[in-house]
Amino acid sequence: MTREAFGWTPDEFLTEVERRDDGTMLLRPRGAMHAYPARLTDLLEHWAQVAPERTFVARRDAGGDWVRVSYAQMLARVQRVAAGLLAHDLSAERPVAILSGNSIEHLTVALAAMWIGVPYCPVSPSYSQASADLKKLRYVLELLTPGLVAAFDTRMFEAALSFVGDVPVVGDAQIDGRKIISLASLEAPPSAELDRAHEATGPETIAKFLLTSGSTGQPKAVISTHVMLCSNAAMTLQAMPFLRDEPPVLLDWLPWNHTFGGSHNVGIVLFNGGTLYIDDGKPTPKGFAETVRNLREIATTVYFNVPKGFEALAHEMQKDPELRQKFFSRLKAYFFAGAALSQHTWDALDALSIAELGYKVPMLTGLGATETGPSVTFTTPAMGRAGVIGLPAAGNVVKLAPVAGKIEIRAQGPNVTPGYWRHPELTRSAFDEEGFYRLGDAVKLLDPEDPTRGLKFDGRIAEDFKLASGTWVSVGPLRAELLIACAPYLQDVVLAGLNQDYLSAILLPDLVKCAAELNLPEVPTHAQLATSTQLLEVLRARLQAHAKRFPGNSMCVRRAMLIPTAPSLDRGEITDKGSINQRAVLEHREDCVARLYAAATGHDIIDILDEQPARQRA
Repeated sequence: MTREAFGWTPDEFLTEVERRDDGTMLLRPRGAMHAYPARLTDLLEHWAQVAPERTFVARRDAGGDWVRVSYAQMLARVQRVAAGLLAHDLSAERPVAILSGNSIEHLTVALAAMWIGVPYCPVSPSYSQASADLKKLRYVLELLTPGLVAAFDTRMFEAALSFVGDVPVVGDAQIDGRKIISLASLEAPPSAELDRAHEATGPETIAKFLLTSGSTGQPKAVISTHVMLCSNAAMTLQAMPFLRDEPPVLLDWLPWNHTFGGSHNVGIVLFNGGTLYIDDGKPTPKGFAETVRNLREIATTVYFNVPKGFEALAHEMQKDPELRQKFFSRLKAYFFAGAALSQHTWDALDALSIAELGYKVPMLTGLGATETGPSVTFTTPAMGRAGVIGLPAAGNVVKLAPVAGKIEIRAQGPNVTPGYWRHPELTRSAFDEEGFYRLGDAVKLLDPEDPTRGLKFDGRIAEDFKLASGTWVSVGPLRAELLIACAPYLQDVVLAGLNQDYLSAILLPDLVKCAAELNLPEVPTHAQLATSTQLLEVLRARLQAHAKRFPGNSMCVRRAMLIPTAPSLDRGEITDKGSINQRAVLEHREDCVARLYAAATGHDIIDILDEQPARQRA
């Protein structure tokens, strides 16, 4: 199957290169960006007229049946809810905060707020539930000062709602001591006031605030305007031309409080008049069964997930031919983001699609950020291999700037945020002197002589550090190598060694995979694995093999230990997406780092270059 069969042409992503004397390069797509509407809500109105009966969004109810809402139904609901919101004196200074996960109600409130020019903020449910003292939630509420809070599955948020004061709450159940407004009772008839509020919105109107922790661990509210969301959807269509062949069908679990799910994927559906099936599954041992159940019924035209989800999907399809047949029956491409997809998972998916269809289904990816709406670069099928992030999307100009021996990627375009809400100093520092947003990511040229061949991810600039010898350690690529070397035992690796003589590592195990590989009767805790002689010796052998392949100081880890307790959300060690914040782990695990560089070691320290078995050390 050729690239052209999927909509790509041989000259896709032709790029102009400008080289400067200081080593900086600018990459500009040659093709003009296609037109896009002024407001995201214009797309809802358009499809309600063009395809009123087409399902816009669907989700299973408690009985397992799909509840479907058409474009026409959603438009009518959005207008009635928007009319009701007008009575609550809402504005950018008093936005709507949505505590819930993905749901039809969540989407209705979000679009209704946008309809009248009121920003909304989808707050991660983990801020309200997984955190012990709700510290992050309290910070977010103080930062945003919401004028209304929506909490569907309301009883799950009872503790969180105690922090919202006398702010009105919209939900689906009553709780003691607080009046809850139902979504139905919030609705009001459309009016001239509603029309005036809607007409006052435009491209630069704030659509939503998206929270991102970055490297600080404290949430920042990224301003997301209508022009950001609409231009990004247009960029995505140009990067994935097959989307225009038929209305896309997505089955998606990715949380709307993150840019990948809430801006990128919802934007694809709205821009192209598609259908979004909300997947209540997740790529976890318990949650993925629901995803598989849904994939048995819903054949997607494009499938989005994180690498962990694709790994689980490949495993399921290898043992289930019927699932494989259904999954590939309409699929034009898949797309991953959030982390690197391992080559063995990539190869497994290629083999499955060849077995089912006779050709490889394109695996796509790119690079982006919450601040860029999110897309900056995309790959094409010709670039499809691990680590490659492609070339700038139409409408984006990419700057490649030399920084500390690396190349930092920066972006400029209509999809880039104007800044962080109520944090002008953070906004100023996020942009360079020419107004390019600094992503903080490093890239490499696939071909140093020809930048138009594409870019490869090269880690986070802020994570890299120098050893005492002055040798730079590139954390991102080394972390990826170590995860491959220790697969499938580890979830992540945190590297230490700033101003030290050698590299060391704090290892974060994949508890479920360790249980399976070590034949344990139940899933262990982090504390149990931290002193497991069996696991320590397996990892020691794997790390020794890696050290022999990469003996240089910048790649050779001399000591390691398993993290003794689970990473903490409250301390910013782990995000609600499950990704690890390297800086926060090192900051809060100073005792672990100290032991890795102490003269004497214990049973839980892996001396990679020490031939003495772990169990024999004092």
